Amino acid sequence: MKKVPKTREIPLAWLQLSREKSRLLVAMAGIAFADMLMFIQLGFQTALYDSNTRLHQKINADLVLISPQGRNIVNLTTFPRRRLYQALSFDGVASADPLYADFVDWKNPQTQIKTSLLLLGFKPDKSAFLIPEVEQNLEKLKMPDVLLFDKGSQGKYDETLASLEQGKTVSTEIQERKINIKGLFLSGASFAADGNVITSDLNFHRILARRHPSQVSAGLIKLKPGVDPQQMAEALKLSLPNDVRVLTKAEFIQFETQYWSESTSIGFIFTLGTAIGFVVGVVIVYQILSSDVADHLAEYATLKAMGYRNSYLLIVVFQEALILALLGFLPGSAIAVGLYALTRNATNLPLFMTVSRAITVLILTIIMCTISGAIATKKLRSADPADIF
Repeated sequence: MKKVPKTREIPLAWLQLSREKSRLLVAMAGIAFADMLMFIQLGFQTALYDSNTRLHQKINADLVLISPQGRNIVNLTTFPRRRLYQALSFDGVASADPLYADFVDWKNPQTQIKTSLLLLGFKPDKSAFLIPEVEQNLEKLKMPDVLLFDKGSQGKYDETLASLEQGKTVSTEIQERKINIKGLFLSGASFAADGNVITSDLNFHRILARRHPSQVSAGLIKLKPGVDPQQMAEALKLSLPNDVRVLTKAEFIQFETQYWSESTSIGFIFTLGTAIGFVVGVVIVYQILSSDVADHLAEYATLKAMGYRNSYLLIVVFQEALILALLGFLPGSAIAVGLYALTRNATNLPLFMTVSRAITVLILTIIMCTISGAIATKKLRSADPADIF
């Protein structure tokens, strides 16, 4: 019996796909659309977590005290400041400082349009955040009604930023109180706030007179060198009353991420969007492969009559699926990069293409096309050699 040629000797999968150029382009466009949709949803989901934890990541503390009723950084229920004094009494605690946070009505100094920003206040003896611009402007924050503005805030601030970068002072209003902006820092907008302003604890309470200094939003605890944060956190949990929650810095970041992923609908929406993109891709690729198999049933039957087994025919279809996955992924990822840049420039959200996300979407694309190929191969059972006679 004549030996059946090996699969690699007959590039049948590529020949069949490339024969119908219009069908191939439609398939590539469909897969690119599905990939783009998955890229956008996964990108926004990552931006959701990253943008809302940027301040957490830069916080100058080993441990953070918050109220158990606090939901996220813009919804931190206050707790008594005396808990900080109690924490400071522990051997191994170097400092325990209050951080105040609240939304304020801010008048855009350029457009005069009112919007909401997150106001953060702390004792200006040392920076509450590991942000160089903040550390360099601590002396300015000690002046009455002086704030630092987040140049990554969302909105029209071109003229304001240009004036501040030239060393000029920009005046505006917060909560109907005149304030002076004397410096910039970079954190960025988030899904929770369009931007941030930083000031001293005294200025914070001048602006928000209703907030009593004894009620703090968070406690920033620095430990002495060599002290294990996890062990100290456990010790504080056992000693402090239950009106305060003790978190390590990593747990504080996870606290914010968990809020957006579990307590809001937006995290679920992005996950659902990714799943929809996957399903759309499965349907598109199935339609293409199913049509291709139907159009070549006679050829498949001829191959069976020549001695080729069903396994060879299945491999051909799966090869087509893999080729489509790769051809559709390339334009899909290129379009996603462009959309990331467009959205990033318009919103200041941290939308970037990452290697891990590209690999994730590529794997999903291959799985997507493989599932479609597996469904399409059912038609091969009807490729009967008797049909050609």
